[in-house]
Amino acid sequence: MYFEEFELGSKTQIEPAVINKEDMIDFAQKYDMIPLHTDEEYAKSTIFGNLIAPGVMSFMSVWAKYLEIDLAGDELLAGKSTKIEWFKPVYAEDVLSSTCTVSKLTKRNEKNGIVELTFEVFNQNRELVLTDITEMIVKCKPTKQ
Repeated sequence: MYFEEFELGSKTQIEPAVINKEDMIDFAQKYDMIPLHTDEEYAKSTIFGNLIAPGVMSFMSVWAKYLEIDLAGDELLAGKSTKIEWFKPVYAEDVLSSTCTVSKLTKRNEKNGIVELTFEVFNQNRELVLTDITEMIVKCKPTKQ
């Protein structure tokens, strides 16, 4: 989808992502090896009462579902930034549902613009667990010569 085809405020529902316990532990052992993510006995003694998913893994699970939609398609040039904010812990077997909203459109030049997407991610209890704001650089429609 070209930059000009994005509509400010448009919303897209993302398919739910299930946080698999084995995947959660595997991710943590590779990228975020703290006991809260990897040691069940330790995690039971914390305020969370159980293992929680690494925050980045929680977001990436939703992101993988977003990529199945591929809003920009072949017109995507590159990612520019992402900002994740966490509000509630994510546990094994949580089901994360998300809405993606086109929250800002900034034309950079005749060739591309920045599309800002805001994700609101909820668990199965409808509790907001995280938000993310991602900027991507998208091609503009070619000008006719």
